[in-house]
Amino acid sequence: MLIDMKSLKKIYRLGTIEVPALRGIDLQIDQNEYVAIMGPSGSGKSTLMNILGCLDTPTEGEYTLSGEDVSVLNDDQLSAIRNHRIGFVFQTFNLLSRATALHNVEMPLIYSGVSQSERRSRAEEALESVGLSDRKKHKPNELSGGQRQRVAIARALVSNPSLILADEPTGNLDSRTGEEIIEVINQLYDQGNTIILVTHEEYIAKNAKRTIRLRDGLIERDEVN
Repeated sequence: MLIDMKSLKKIYRLGTIEVPALRGIDLQIDQNEYVAIMGPSGSGKSTLMNILGCLDTPTEGEYTLSGEDVSVLNDDQLSAIRNHRIGFVFQTFNLLSRATALHNVEMPLIYSGVSQSERRSRAEEALESVGLSDRKKHKPNELSGGQRQRVAIARALVSNPSLILADEPTGNLDSRTGEEIIEVINQLYDQGNTIILVTHEEYIAKNAKRTIRLRDGLIERDEVN
């Protein structure tokens, strides 16, 4: 099992006021699953995604990733897990504007201390996997929105992570380009990657094999597509 969450709660404190974002989540996800997470605004999607990605920690409960209890790790340990085990794809791409596509993809490997020659080789391979070999020297402002998101996907892949988290990856794209990006994500799943996708769009969620619907910080439904 890749992910095991037990009685997971997240409470934000605003002065003396407690705001529960997650109220007790039990969730198991196996290696090579393709899961969509849906729910209305305020349902806890973003909080759950942040905890899954080790960007935040739960207030209560356990989160085990690849057999390791990450809910008790410190910031440095969580950073290492994010860099080595998790690939992120964001709605806003989060690319360095002055860096080429190749350098943007290399970034996680720089933080990992990988040699320059190996970084370049792996980044070029990742760009080739998303069909952007001919754009490796282009900067983000020289790329279309779809191409920028492909660069972001290549960056997520370059560390060979055990988990890819895609947070509204088509949110800033037109519908046709969005479908192209989802097709790339579908191919990543077919190649053996574990995908967790947050989306508001039913037609995008249908690409996943399983849909988890949140409401008021709880799992309302867990469906096989």
